[in-house]
Amino acid sequence: MSAAVEKLEHNMAKFTIEVPADEFEKCVEKAYQRNKSKIAIPGFRKGKVTRQVMEKMYGKEVFFEDAANIAIPEAWEKTYEESEEDIVSSPKIDVVSIKAGEPFVFTAEVALNPKAKIGQYKGIEVEKTDTSVSEDEITAQIDKERDNQARMITVDREAKKDDQAIIDFEGFMDGVAFDGGKGENHALTLGSGTFIPGFEDQVIGHKAGDEFDVNVTFPEDYQADHLKGKPAVFKCKLHEVKEKEVPALDDDFADDAGFDSVDEYKADVKKKLEEKKENEAKNKKEQAILDKLISEAEMDIPEAMLVSAARQSLEQFSQQLMMQGMSIDQYYKFTGLNENAMIEQSKPSAEKRIKSRLVMEAVADAEGFTATDEDYDKEIEDMAKSYNLKAEDLKNMMRPRDEKSIRKDIVIKKALDFVIENAVEK
Repeated sequence: MSAAVEKLEHNMAKFTIEVPADEFEKCVEKAYQRNKSKIAIPGFRKGKVTRQVMEKMYGKEVFFEDAANIAIPEAWEKTYEESEEDIVSSPKIDVVSIKAGEPFVFTAEVALNPKAKIGQYKGIEVEKTDTSVSEDEITAQIDKERDNQARMITVDREAKKDDQAIIDFEGFMDGVAFDGGKGENHALTLGSGTFIPGFEDQVIGHKAGDEFDVNVTFPEDYQADHLKGKPAVFKCKLHEVKEKEVPALDDDFADDAGFDSVDEYKADVKKKLEEKKENEAKNKKEQAILDKLISEAEMDIPEAMLVSAARQSLEQFSQQLMMQGMSIDQYYKFTGLNENAMIEQSKPSAEKRIKSRLVMEAVADAEGFTATDEDYDKEIEDMAKSYNLKAEDLKNMMRPRDEKSIRKDIVIKKALDFVIENAVEK
């Protein structure tokens, strides 16, 4: 097999790949073997038609399409692995020549990783973020935790805001009940705004056992067309009133959280809030630096590279859906979207990721950063732990392209750390 590469405009390249005639003949034989069990010709038992008979009846080209589909992935994979070009998109394939007894020739057009021209990357000025934690913030976080552990208790009094009312209700328009307007033993938090405007306010003041009418008007933008802007009467019965009982902030509460005292619990809350703020500040600083570098950089990103990155995002999203028990086709059905629309939606974020990576590659080149074998081995060890594998086993699973990608990630991380360390906070 041989391959020649031609550089095109806008960081594109065309590979012309030639598969020797004898290798393509093997692919033709594979295509015949895969299809022979499906072939039925009068006078022959199904699956017993020889290749020679098929080619005599339909021509030597009868298996060429299937043979090409076998030859192309194998030939492209080998070309990709052996090429010194930094290929960043899936190939666009075109068949050039496919004839019996001759080499099979096809082209593969791909995007090459562009180089970014960047401005000053040392001493970038960024806004300093305050990461201190106030007592009010500590109290608010503790109150949130207490609220999460609150329990609802039944009370014998009139319902008020923030109570939970257990009600039956049925809605009527002009004295006729309408679909979807009935509920039994519904737990409604008063003041939550989950019901029609005005409904919850009219429950307030009633006690368990009360039966009463609630008069409302449906909003003009209500989801059900037949109810929009219409007045309605809900006949209600209040079964139970519950109020939220929030646990006291005492040593028992601290003990339930795993601490010996309230002071120890507060100290832990403060520490976690500080860590959260520091991480947020780091991310904000990192993004500000990248935005500055990107704004001053020049780069020519091929459309094929952008589409490949967007498609990769879609594949990851599809995998996430599968983990949640939904297929991408079901998602398309529910949302009215399709693959092309999703790819278009993903392009802006894909472009930002590409630009961020390209400016960091430029910094790495300028500073001469490399990924040593020690760096690579450490990364493999960290990855192996997350996959619950032995580092050596994971290393043996890596293809040349995988190792190349990991080493590039290491270099980019070094470049990002470098510009962050050299930034100036003001």
